[in-house]
Amino acid sequence: MSIVTLETQGKVAVITMNNGENRHDLDFANAMLEALDKAINDKTHTSLVLTSSDPKSWSQGVNVNWLMRAMQEQRHDDIRAFMYGMNKVFSTLLLCPIPTIAAISGHAFGNGAILSCACDFRMMRSDRGYFCFPEVDLSIPFLPGMIAFVKKAMPYYRFNEMKLSGRRVTADELLEDHVIEKAFPDPESLLEGAIEYASTFKKKRGIFGEHKKRLHKHIIEIMENEDKDYIENLKLMA
Repeated sequence: MSIVTLETQGKVAVITMNNGENRHDLDFANAMLEALDKAINDKTHTSLVLTSSDPKSWSQGVNVNWLMRAMQEQRHDDIRAFMYGMNKVFSTLLLCPIPTIAAISGHAFGNGAILSCACDFRMMRSDRGYFCFPEVDLSIPFLPGMIAFVKKAMPYYRFNEMKLSGRRVTADELLEDHVIEKAFPDPESLLEGAIEYASTFKKKRGIFGEHKKRLHKHIIEIMENEDKDYIENLKLMA
């Protein structure tokens, strides 16, 4: 099965991550960009849901084994391509002219949690799965652009606490902080609820995209201007 698949339910584009823990590497970035481009270019789609086929994980972030191997083999161009690729995934979601909903069906750690924050809305199952930024324990700093768009998805005090502690939080905690729109008791009801919510959107792409472009203008500028130095100089670890 492909790393990422795209199907249509009604007028909702459903992108499913199919690679187990759905860890991010260059292949993941390329596959996700291809799926996003297809979903957005199909003008019949009025919204997009991002989910996972794994029973435990939504996305557990960067494929550290791939990254360490690439560093050891000095495949620096591959690493840069991966980082620019993921930034393109994030910016595509941030500027997507249709609503994007992350249906967090399991663990969302690190870059996976960050990926959900690039979406417009988040929903999560409450019976299983944690949301976590473990980078503080892995000596991996966020890029400036990541910090900027995670702050649009959650209250600053919660982001500050999670980023500096690495603590795992539950769907109920995220619901209380309005990081997610709704919590569901199991993955089946989560996907059903996310698609149902996505189906309520019938916004014109022009105005919806313009709203997001203006809302996220400062984030895109940070990603384009500040992130580049960190990526070009491979400032990956602290």
